[in-house]
Amino acid sequence: MKISQKTRDEHGDGSTAVATEFDAEAVTGMAAKSEESAAKGNRVHLPLAD
Repeated sequence: MKISQKTRDEHGDGSTAVATEFDAEAVTGMAAKSEESAAKGNRVHLPLAD
């Protein structure tokens, strides 16, 4: 916990982060991957290849 507190003290807790165009692009990309995963049955582990 001391390391976490030191990190927050030095770099902030993220509450003052400024939104950028990259953020919107990243969210859109994650939504697309989520839909792709759902189409494949939301399986995390794939069968092993022969």
